[in-house]
Amino acid sequence: MTLELKGIHHLTAVTAEAGKNLKFYTETLGMRLIKKTVNQDQTEAYHLFYGDGVASPGADLTFFDFETGRERRGTHAVTRTGLRVDSEDALNWWKDHLQSHDVGTSAIKDRAGHLSLDFEDFEGQRFRMVIDAANTVKPWEKSPVPANRQIIGLGPITMSVPRLDRTEAVLTQVMNMRKVREYSARDGQPETHVFEMGEGGPSAELHVAVQPELKATQPGAGGVHHVAFRTEDQDSLRQWVRRVTDMGLRSSGEVERYYFTSLYFREPNGILFEIATDGPGFATDEPLEHLGETLSLPPFLEGRRASIEANLKPLV
Repeated sequence: MTLELKGIHHLTAVTAEAGKNLKFYTETLGMRLIKKTVNQDQTEAYHLFYGDGVASPGADLTFFDFETGRERRGTHAVTRTGLRVDSEDALNWWKDHLQSHDVGTSAIKDRAGHLSLDFEDFEGQRFRMVIDAANTVKPWEKSPVPANRQIIGLGPITMSVPRLDRTEAVLTQVMNMRKVREYSARDGQPETHVFEMGEGGPSAELHVAVQPELKATQPGAGGVHHVAFRTEDQDSLRQWVRRVTDMGLRSSGEVERYYFTSLYFREPNGILFEIATDGPGFATDEPLEHLGETLSLPPFLEGRRASIEANLKPLV
């Protein structure tokens, strides 16, 4: 049986203003704060997780709070994050809603196979809202966004590379993705190649834009740190560890993140990929109905709670 990824697991981006970030994603976008924790490698920085009402795998948009300047845009990076809604009516609602909150938007039109709406957050984090009629909203009852308009989850994810060949080899030969379509450069949109995982659809698509004319991205706030892909459990993750190693890629090996287990490696253009397990999930250390209300720390950091809390900035 072919080892196969299930789709997008989460995307981790960078903010330099955690308080404003919390307000934008929970109030303007209406997402639920499903985990308030810290970067496990740099514990003076928050790691904020936003998701749907029940913290579903594939719905996690997360942020590291780093003191840094703005990203300088370019290639060698993830450049746009898809957010899924269930209908064209929802896209129209979001266009009006975002504009009413002083968030500029594009026109609603077809982009790389999806009717979509582009916008950016206050730091320039780029999003593309797309329709996914095959999935249903799992609403957060305290969201300011109506239940039937809430974000379903992530996907597609768009990344930019200066050349396709080596990246395509990793996606198809190492990660077992399928190339399903491609688009020539037109109307201001770059040449784009679409790869899919699992059952396909926008929750399981990676779009690769080929942009040799761009300089390399300089990381910073408003940029993306890494993208993670879904695997079922630890047994399948260990198979991915062996596969990545056998195919000659350097990796982190198995990394325990408590809420999931991960494998990290870079594709040939330097973009950081993660493969992460669906479980055990975010209700491991706090009840589902109270996710994100207090600072959560994995057991291996709990003994340092006092010093960690002392080094964190207030969020409000």
